[in-house]
Amino acid sequence: MTRMLRTDRGLDRLVNFSDATVAIAITLLLLPLVDIADEIQHESLGDLLAAHVGTVIAFFVSFVVISRLWLSHHRLFEATRSYSTLVLRVNFVWLASIAFLPFASNLIAQTTHDAGVNALYIGTIAVTSLSMTVMQWAIWRDPELLREDGRAMLHPIDGAVTFISLVVALVGAVLVPAGGPFWLFLLVPASWVSSWLERRHGAGDLHRRRTPDAS
Repeated sequence: MTRMLRTDRGLDRLVNFSDATVAIAITLLLLPLVDIADEIQHESLGDLLAAHVGTVIAFFVSFVVISRLWLSHHRLFEATRSYSTLVLRVNFVWLASIAFLPFASNLIAQTTHDAGVNALYIGTIAVTSLSMTVMQWAIWRDPELLREDGRAMLHPIDGAVTFISLVVALVGAVLVPAGGPFWLFLLVPASWVSSWLERRHGAGDLHRRRTPDAS
């Protein structure tokens, strides 16, 4: 039986702590750009950006990644009325990977041709995706954790497809390091596949509800 932590205050604290961690991570992404701002005294803006183009790209890519991850987390807990010990523990794994991402982002800003750096960056995002998928399935399978209208807000299939595409991107980035973070563009076709699967799954559920039990 699922062990529950039922207080509303406990759920609010979990969400608020998670939001604060994400906000700090996004702030840390900007610090490398703040550090190079003083160089504007010695060169033009164009030259400054050209000299640090990797840092600029890493910031925007990582900002988009963290924003998308936060939106998934926000949607998950909008659908949740309570949480289990499993969800609490896996959420800490999710937070750890979010907090680590600025470090991995700063590394990949320095080089996109190092297989180890690519693996660390994409692997960190994969851990975040996997932990989110585990939380989604845990909440999806336990009606005591879901709000009455919460099931429609969850997308566990999308989470699973996203994680698989990140594993493929991780392998690709190790085998062909020149691609660097651009292997993350695999998430685009992955989103098409997950949308198709979720439509098909939804249509299957609707058909089963409409078809009377032959037994």
